[in-house]
Amino acid sequence: MSPRLQVDFVKCLGNMTLQMCIAIDTEILVLFGPSGSGKTQTLQAIAGLSVPDRGSIQLDDTTFFQRIPGKPIINLPARRRRIGYVFQQYALFPHMSAFENVAFPLMGRRDARDRAMELLERMHLTHLAQRMPHELSGGQQQRVAIARALATEPRVLLFDESFSALDRPIRERLHEEIRALQAERQLIVIYVTHNLDDAFAVGHRLAVARDGRIEQIGRIDDVFTRPANQWVLNILGIPNAINARIAESGPSGALLDWNGIMLEAPPLDAPPGTQVVAYIRPEDIRLIYPNRPLRRIFGNNHLEGVVAERRLERHVYRLKVALSDGWHIEAVYPASSYTTMNLTVGERVRLALRKESIVVMTDPKGAIRSDALMHSDGRPEDDSALALQPPPSQRIRSSGA
Repeated sequence: MSPRLQVDFVKCLGNMTLQMCIAIDTEILVLFGPSGSGKTQTLQAIAGLSVPDRGSIQLDDTTFFQRIPGKPIINLPARRRRIGYVFQQYALFPHMSAFENVAFPLMGRRDARDRAMELLERMHLTHLAQRMPHELSGGQQQRVAIARALATEPRVLLFDESFSALDRPIRERLHEEIRALQAERQLIVIYVTHNLDDAFAVGHRLAVARDGRIEQIGRIDDVFTRPANQWVLNILGIPNAINARIAESGPSGALLDWNGIMLEAPPLDAPPGTQVVAYIRPEDIRLIYPNRPLRRIFGNNHLEGVVAERRLERHVYRLKVALSDGWHIEAVYPASSYTTMNLTVGERVRLALRKESIVVMTDPKGAIRSDALMHSDGRPEDDSALALQPPPSQRIRSSGA
């Protein structure tokens, strides 16, 4: 039976109350959120470096912490929890070699030397065993820290912004190592980061923290394609967020009025006139070649605009298009696509999208933040414009559509 870590505790931290309730199986859970959202404090409570005010932390039948009315108080010392903790600043002993750092948690064991060398070999560090920390690169120091965290054969492994200072190629190699280690040893891994690229590279599930609580948790792709609310959408940096009004609603679909642009959307459980927050998935937006007919699958979701920006991001292009009403919309496409189209800044383009690419928030909370909406000249839209205005009578349609 796979291990399960159940975390359900409360801890008062000045102006914030940390209230964490998560169940983690044999997986890599990425804990993501802004600074001050309680990520590090959560790891420290699990590891036994911080004591919650009440609640419980339990790994299978072993209770790490318990303070519940009517039950005995339990607070298992950190050394007895068998939890590996990899800190942001590595925390290696500067006066010890790489070998000695890894062997330190194994003091008193007959097999300490063999075990330490085995872990250094696992992390491809045997040739550096006698190097001091200051003689190692950042990536090498982090590998030593991981080997040391594995020394006591932990059941749970915690990473606290552990790779934030490393270059991308080094981070990518370490991510591969973590995924391999997790699968090989069937570990429960919690990985704290503020870097979404890291989350995609290493994680199985994503938990988004806000003000000491979990705002949303789920498979990483599910969280990104179905953010629970406006705040999650904003913190994940998902583009193409819109405020719109339901103009029509029926079993076959809805019609959204986005400042005069009419967009066909999936069916919605809300009556006409309801204001909603939605976003358009940039990877689902298609560019239409000049003089080519539009395919029926796009319905009436056609847009026209001018290329405002085009930039290469590793294997994809991100295209920002300024629409005629002043809003931007972003499209993402593979670098190998649309190679014969002239997509330089200032060129007119036609866009099309299926109604399924429009995602309406299931639990909209407030309007879109002002810096998420930009005019085509780059000016942030002021808050007063976030309220839906009476739509212009002119609808935007691509020519010949």
